[in-house]
Amino acid sequence: MSYPQDAYKALIRGIQEVDLQHSSVPCNLVLTGDAFPVVMNSQGHILMAASVYGRGRIVVLSHETYLTLCPALVDNALTWLGGGESTNLSLGVPKTMKGVVDNLNRSSYQVSPVEEFRADLGVSVYVTDAYQVGPKAEELIAFVKAGGGLLIGGQAWWWASQNENKNLILEFPGNKVTGVAGIYFTAQYGKLCVSVSVILLHSHGMDFKKDLEFLLKGISDFDIRGDGVPSAALVHGHLAFPIGTTDKGEAFLAGTYYGRGRVIVVTHEGFLQYEKLASFWKNAIDWLDQGRKGVAGFEPGVKPLSNLGLTCKKTNFSSELSVFVCKAYTKVDPETIQNFVVEGGGLLIGGHAWHWGATHIGQNPMQDFSGMVPHFFIFKISYKANKPTHQVNKLHFRHLLHQFAGHALEGVELTKEEEKNLKKLGSESASFLRMEAYDNFSYIQILYHLTDILKKVGIQQVGLIRLIFCLLLYFKSIQFKKRYHWVFQKYWKKNYTWSKILETTFLCIVNSNPKIHQNLLQSFKLVILGLCHPKIQIGCQSDELHHKELWRAPYVIKRFPVTSERMQVWNLWGGLIYLVAPRDVKVEDEKIVVQEAITAPYYKSGEFILSDWSSLRKSPAPWAEMEFENIILTAPSHLIRDLENALEVEKLWNGIMKGVADLAVIPQKFVRKERIVADVQISAGWMHSGYPVMMHSSIGAELFNPQDARTKGLWGETHELGHNQQRSPWEFPPHTGEATCNLWSVYVHEEVLGLNRAKAHPSVTAASRRRSVEEYVKGGKNLSDWNVWTALETYLQLQEKFGWDAFKKVFAAYHDMTNHPNDKEGKMNLYAETFSRAVNMNLTGFFKAWGWPIQRATEEKLSNLPLWTDHPMA
Repeated sequence: MSYPQDAYKALIRGIQEVDLQHSSVPCNLVLTGDAFPVVMNSQGHILMAASVYGRGRIVVLSHETYLTLCPALVDNALTWLGGGESTNLSLGVPKTMKGVVDNLNRSSYQVSPVEEFRADLGVSVYVTDAYQVGPKAEELIAFVKAGGGLLIGGQAWWWASQNENKNLILEFPGNKVTGVAGIYFTAQYGKLCVSVSVILLHSHGMDFKKDLEFLLKGISDFDIRGDGVPSAALVHGHLAFPIGTTDKGEAFLAGTYYGRGRVIVVTHEGFLQYEKLASFWKNAIDWLDQGRKGVAGFEPGVKPLSNLGLTCKKTNFSSELSVFVCKAYTKVDPETIQNFVVEGGGLLIGGHAWHWGATHIGQNPMQDFSGMVPHFFIFKISYKANKPTHQVNKLHFRHLLHQFAGHALEGVELTKEEEKNLKKLGSESASFLRMEAYDNFSYIQILYHLTDILKKVGIQQVGLIRLIFCLLLYFKSIQFKKRYHWVFQKYWKKNYTWSKILETTFLCIVNSNPKIHQNLLQSFKLVILGLCHPKIQIGCQSDELHHKELWRAPYVIKRFPVTSERMQVWNLWGGLIYLVAPRDVKVEDEKIVVQEAITAPYYKSGEFILSDWSSLRKSPAPWAEMEFENIILTAPSHLIRDLENALEVEKLWNGIMKGVADLAVIPQKFVRKERIVADVQISAGWMHSGYPVMMHSSIGAELFNPQDARTKGLWGETHELGHNQQRSPWEFPPHTGEATCNLWSVYVHEEVLGLNRAKAHPSVTAASRRRSVEEYVKGGKNLSDWNVWTALETYLQLQEKFGWDAFKKVFAAYHDMTNHPNDKEGKMNLYAETFSRAVNMNLTGFFKAWGWPIQRATEEKLSNLPLWTDHPMA
C-alpha cells in the first residue's frame, strides 16, 4: 500500500485534526477499487477521499462548503492533484463558485474563473462542486484520464430526496465523474465531530431494492439443476448484492456497480446457456445495458440464448459494445474489461473456481484465479430468487460482520435468524482474508476493524468469535510480515473447549511489540541455494473445511515462492516444512538449511537404521512422517511415539503399494508417491481420496499396525487408494464411483494381506452379495439402482470367472487407447468390448443381464467370439 500511504501523507501534511462542527451536513462517501479515505469520523463515515484514474487524480469532499471552510485540506489536495508541485499551479473554477474563487485568488495559484469546463482551458487542476458537472462528465473524465487533477465537493442526500425515482449511483451528477475512480456520493448523512484517519467498519446502508425488482421481474426461482456444479460468490463490496442464493444463503448469482458500469456474476459458466434461465438473462442484459439499446457481444464459446431482447451477436471483445458476455477464463486482458465497465459498459461473466482450486494445490484462488471465490457446492434442487427487500443486505458479508461486531462488542442479542446467517461468517472471513489485498482500503478497513474487536474483547470466547480472531491473527501476521512480530508456539490449554481445533498443530501468537518475549522468538529461516522456481510449504495438507462445527482451522497450509537465497517463512498453525518443486525440475545435491525449526519424527526407507528411529520418534514436533517406496504417511506424532518396529510398517506399505500398482498395471515406482494424512477433522467423509488421501486421526493408529492390518484389514485406506487409480474412460458416473475403487480393496486384501474378501468387509460376504443381486433383480434391473455394492458385484462375478489377470489386461488395454467415447453409454459398450477381447469370450449377454445399454453394433463386433451363456445372471 506504498502509493496510497504516500498520497495520504501528502494530503494530510501538517494536519492533526479537522474541525467540521458547523451547519453543513456532509454525506458519507463510498469507496471501491483503488480509492482511499483521507478524513473519516469516529463512526467510520468517509468525508474526504482520493483516487487515481488513468494518469490523473481526483479528490472528493463530502460537502461543497469544505472547499472554503478547510483551506489546509484544500491546499494539500491541490498540491497533490498537481503532481506535488504548488508553484505555477493553474486552476479552473466555475464563476458561480465565487467564494472558492476569492479564497484561491488570495493564494499563489493561477486561478481562471470560467463559465463551464472545456477541454481547451489549459489548466492543470479543475475545482468544482458536484451539482453542475453532469453535462460535462465525459469531458471531465477525459481530462483526468489524460493527467489532469479534479477537486470536487458536494453531498447527495438532498438530491436523493428530490429525485426518489432516479438511480443515485449512476445519475447523481457528481457520481457520473467520480464513479470512474471508485468514489461515490451517497444519501447517507456523514456525522460530524471528525478526527483524521480513524478507520472503522460500518454497515454500508446501500439499498438495491429497485435493482432487484428490475432483475427479478417475472422470476420466482432459479432452476439450476443440471451438469454444472457452481462455486459460491463472496459478496463483500459496498456496491455489490446477491441476486440468487441457495437455501443455505450461499450466493451463486450476484450483481454490482463498478465505476459507471455494472457487472453480474454467475458462478458457473454453464448457466449462461440454460434456456430455463433465459427470462432472467433478458432482465440481466437489459439492466447491464442501462437503457442504451446497444449491442450485447458474446465471446466465442458462449452461445447467445434466444429472445434476449437486445441485438446479440458472437464477437470478440470491443469497446463499442454495450454489454460483454464472457467466461471467467476469458483471454481478454482484465484491465481492458475493467476500463470498459468503469466507463459505463455492462459485463456478464460466468465461471467456477472449485476445479481450479483442486488442480492448483497451495495457490491462493482469491489472488490467482481470474474468476470467483472457490467453495464447492453441489446443487440438487432449484433455488429461490432474492426478494427485493432488505433481506438481501442481511446476506452481505459486511452486514454479517457489522452484526458480529455489535454482538461481540456491545452484547447485542441475536435472533435465531441472525445466528443462522452468522454461521457462514467464519468460512467467508477465511476466504475474504485470504485475498491479502493490503493495497486496498476495503480490505484494510475490515482488517483494522477486526483488530479493534480483538483488542477490546480478546480471545477468551469460544466458537465462531475465536475462529475469526484466529484467522485475523493469521492474516494480520502476513500483513506485517516484514516486522516478524512472532512470539511463541504452544498447545492450546486443555480446558479450552476449542482445543480440538489445534489438537495436532502449533499456534503462533502475534504480538505488536517486538520487544516483548524476544527470547521466545520462533521462526523459520531457510537458505535455498541453486534451486529453480520451487515453493516452500508449511503444512502437510490443503484440505479446506466448510463445516458448521470446526475442530481445527478451515485452512492450515501456507506456501511461499522461493524468491531469494535466504527467506523467513511462517504459518500460524505450524506444520511440517516441505520444498515443492515443479514437475519437470530435478533437485539433486542442493543444499537446504532450516534454522530455528522444531525437529519432527521422520522415517525414510533406506536412510535410517532402527537405532536412528528409536530417537527420532521422540522428536518434539506434533506431526510425524514415515516415507516408504511409494507412499508417505503423515499423522499426529503421538500415534508413533511408541512404534518400535518401523521395518514392519515399511514392509506392510511397500507390499500394499506394489499391489496397487500391479492391479493398475502401472510402473512399480510411482511418478509421485501417494500420501495419506490423518488429521483431527477433514473436509468430507470418514476418509476421502486425493493428494493426499485424508482420514481422521482418531483411527490413524491403524496405519502403523501391521498385525491388525493382516487380520482386520485396511479397507478404507485401500478404497481411497483405489479411487486414485480410477480413470474416466472406464468409469460410468454416477454408478461406479464408489464401486470400482473397491477392486483395489479386494485385490490388496487377498493378494497382499492374505485376508479373504468375505472377511475384509461385511458387504462382501456371500450373504450380502447374494442379497444385493436379488434386490437388484427384484427391482427390475434398473441401471439407476446399479451402484456401490450392486455395481461391485458385476466386477466380482467377472473376477471369479476370469481371474485378476483379466482386469490387468483390460486396464493395460485402456493405457494404450488414444480415442474413447465420453458419454456413459458409449463408455459402457467400449468396456464390454474390451473385457470380451481380453478373455476371448463374448460377454454382451452378461452385461445386458445386468441392465447395461449394450448396442447392437457391439454385439456384432463380438459375434465371432464364443458367447458366455452360463454366467451368474443367466
